[in-house]
Amino acid sequence: MDPGGAYYNPKDQVRALEQLREKLPRINAPEPPSTKRDRPRRVRQLTDEQIQQLIAAYRSGATVYDLGEQFGIERRTVSNILHRREVPMRRRGLSPEQVDDAIHLYNLGWSLARVGRHLGVNHTTVLTRLRERGVPTRDSQGRPRS
Repeated sequence: MDPGGAYYNPKDQVRALEQLREKLPRINAPEPPSTKRDRPRRVRQLTDEQIQQLIAAYRSGATVYDLGEQFGIERRTVSNILHRREVPMRRRGLSPEQVDDAIHLYNLGWSLARVGRHLGVNHTTVLTRLRERGVPTRDSQGRPRS
């Protein structure tokens, strides 16, 4: 059934609104400010020496996040370099005790990001572990997620 009934005709309403709009005085409103966007970065090519430094630092315990920041590249690029050079990757997750701590801190009201920083992992790692344990999570405004 038509929402406006048998005589509903939105074209007539649109036409009437356009006529009313034309009768309004024109205001020279300033253009909205353009959104400043970063230019895409050039691909940063590491030298062989830098790649060797990156691999040595990773083997010494640096994270892909640390190395990405240090060398000015994405952490995924760090991972790709390590994979291409067949460097065994560390899987750094949370121990069961750390998951217990994360649950406790999260229930105290800490954000996922704060818990992640405290435990030295990404917030998505914390979120995944909480969900695996059946912990109800909140959105960024603190409301329960559905």
